[in-house]
Amino acid sequence: MTADAPAYSVVIPTIGRPCLADCLRALAEAAPHHPPEAVVVVDDRPDPAGPLPLEAAGDLPLKTLSTGGRGPAAARNEGWRTVRSPWTVFLDDDVQVLPDWSLRLADDLAAADPATGGVQGRLRVPLPEDRRPTDWERGTAGLEQAAWATADMAYRTEALANVQGFDERFARAFREDADLALRVRDAGWMLRRGQRTTRHPVRGADRWVSVRAQRGNADDALMTRLHGPHWWAHARAPRGRLPRHALVTSLALATPALALAGRRRAARATAGLWALGTAEFALARIKPGPRTSHEITTMIATSVVIPPLAVRHWVGGLIRHRRATPLRSTP
Repeated sequence: MTADAPAYSVVIPTIGRPCLADCLRALAEAAPHHPPEAVVVVDDRPDPAGPLPLEAAGDLPLKTLSTGGRGPAAARNEGWRTVRSPWTVFLDDDVQVLPDWSLRLADDLAAADPATGGVQGRLRVPLPEDRRPTDWERGTAGLEQAAWATADMAYRTEALANVQGFDERFARAFREDADLALRVRDAGWMLRRGQRTTRHPVRGADRWVSVRAQRGNADDALMTRLHGPHWWAHARAPRGRLPRHALVTSLALATPALALAGRRRAARATAGLWALGTAEFALARIKPGPRTSHEITTMIATSVVIPPLAVRHWVGGLIRHRRATPLRSTP
């Protein structure tokens, strides 16, 4: 560890998941090497039912806040605004820092020059060794390549104040970290990737989790309003399949319209193209997976409903956020 490593505090938003105990326990085990000045746990449950497992924090200098279910962006804002350390480190409640994490963090922060406003940790997602990963597991593993993910992200507290922190219009745990990173860079700060590593287990999910995830398309629409059509490249985010989903959805809508108009041949053609597009999407998700009966039926069923839902949420986001403007930076 660098002797003059800067001081830091940790902010952890939570909705009361049991994994918070593992997160706090791992942090407590790693902290003695370079302890935080404070660990701020922000309870974002709308209706807290029972206490949080804070005993897992051991001797960490713990502080708790409550935000009443306003979302992770608002919870992180409440947390970092209480921090008096020069650096604020954001962790998600479903990650587990490694035993040498605080040592690596000390080196990361000490190596940051004055122009560096943020230093990202490296995420590792453990996948099954005895089978191919499921669609959900592969999606979680994509976090290993995600830029500026607040699952483990250190920001200068000054930089957060400079850009007014997280934009609370991002109500879900999606894109709020990318938006913050773009605004921090626009304010003149540099963002870098550090050497510390944090484990991000794949949490359990039901077969419809990919359907619910389509709500994130509304946040993508907000990103477009705030940062322009090329924000994907600037945020180093994968573009996704929205253009293909829009095409498949238009074919699905065109088929009954053509049939009602008496254009049966054209209706059969659009129906066939819709089926081909849906089958291609399902196969693209099935082939790299475990190919169990449960996974195959889940991929087929969800591949039918995902395209129209994705388009619906995207259009809804564009309408809802049609007058959205970026938060202003302060001197």
